[in-house]
Amino acid sequence: MHQYVKTLENISGRYAPSRVLSFDMVHVFKALQLMKNRGHVSRDLLCHELDLGEGTIKTLLKHLKMHDMIRSTNAGTKMTSKATTIFSELLSNIPIETNIPKCSIALGEFNYVVLLKQFSFAIKSGIEQRDSAIKMGALGATTMLFKEGKFVMPDSNYESMKKEPFIHSLLIEKLKPEENDIIIIGSDDLSEKTAELAAKSAALLTIMNHEKHM
Repeated sequence: MHQYVKTLENISGRYAPSRVLSFDMVHVFKALQLMKNRGHVSRDLLCHELDLGEGTIKTLLKHLKMHDMIRSTNAGTKMTSKATTIFSELLSNIPIETNIPKCSIALGEFNYVVLLKQFSFAIKSGIEQRDSAIKMGALGATTMLFKEGKFVMPDSNYESMKKEPFIHSLLIEKLKPEENDIIIIGSDDLSEKTAELAAKSAALLTIMNHEKHM
């Protein structure tokens, strides 16, 4: 799985002597996700959904094309078979996401949750995920492990949703977590898109930095 996230990182890398880029691997992930869900996408849609300028989107598409990840058609831009294979593998680890209301474990006005399958081994305190979210411009991120039917905080095994039965039930229903899965909640006060990108960025970073050795 690490190599697929590495592909996203390579696509978002700078080619000398190009200037510093305004997108990173989470924007690549989101762009591919939009193509998977819609079949074809336009530049205008990518600008809106990724909250990036037209020039940045043009560069992003150029990098995707250089890596044989997209092709252009009359209907718009779509994924190649190579991109479809890579993205399907990524979705096997990040299969489900949803938003949740403000609560005691998600303090932003906008809160977005991603499920990361079988990665509890990679979580220490959750600080790494929080810092990744902050770099995306969000308030931060909350990371929890799913153990014995409960969402618990890393290291402490404290049942963090004991006072949030509605949120607990919502996440069980929407995400259908299994033992040793984790959830990452990106939070922001100004934008749901920022909260979403923060959660996804933290999930990708977790995979990137903690490849599971069999």
